[in-house]
Amino acid sequence: MLGAIAGDIVGSIYERHNIHRTDFPLFGEGCRFTDDTVLTVATADAILGGGDYAAAYREYYRRYPDRGYGPMFRKWAADGQAGPYGSLGNGSAMRVSPVGWAFDTLEEVLDEARKSAEVTHNHPKGIKGAQAVAAAVFMARTGSGKAEIKEYIGTTFGYRLDRSLERIREDYQPDTTCPGSVAQAITAFLLSESVEDAIRKAVSLGGDSDTVACVAGGIAEALFGGVPGSIEAQVLEFLDDPLSETTRAFTERFQQ
Repeated sequence: MLGAIAGDIVGSIYERHNIHRTDFPLFGEGCRFTDDTVLTVATADAILGGGDYAAAYREYYRRYPDRGYGPMFRKWAADGQAGPYGSLGNGSAMRVSPVGWAFDTLEEVLDEARKSAEVTHNHPKGIKGAQAVAAAVFMARTGSGKAEIKEYIGTTFGYRLDRSLERIREDYQPDTTCPGSVAQAITAFLLSESVEDAIRKAVSLGGDSDTVACVAGGIAEALFGGVPGSIEAQVLEFLDDPLSETTRAFTERFQQ
């Protein structure tokens, strides 16, 4: 999950000021963790404690209320009785990477990704986005190569993964939905050579940069055998103690 958090932090300053190249400072001035990180850690916390996803997401929202959440999520999180609101937004995909690490079979991963998504994002496309990302993480960490991941994700979820980054950049606009960001993030991962390269390429696409990089970084971490120590050290400097402690606990339990 450190790859996902790294992508979020790196991409945070480009979300509203898109950049279309890869030669930018990796942790530029003004970078911070956003709702992508908060809810990724909340997912990990729920898994560690065997808890309820909805309760975890609400608790973490209360702890970190000013991290860029969407208006529908904020309304849901503030109302302890609210049910899912039919979203197909990419929030379900940005927070799901821990699921791909914590379960033993692809079937379990798909089921758990659905559970993590549907407490808020119960639109079929919101669920599909979460399942696709979690499945890619699981396959990457269990020995599947890029070609196998591309085939499975494309066939199972209907995502187009054959475009070049240059072609995506030509007409890519900010899009906070799963249909408008998950395929782009997975493509950046598929064309990368390292975790850092995946994050840089994801950010260079433009769009919802922190979330696209969060998704790409999370999958890349699983394929490339972890996050480089230099990036891990910088990521942890951005996190407060509770976020850091939960991240370390999850990593030690599921990612060693």
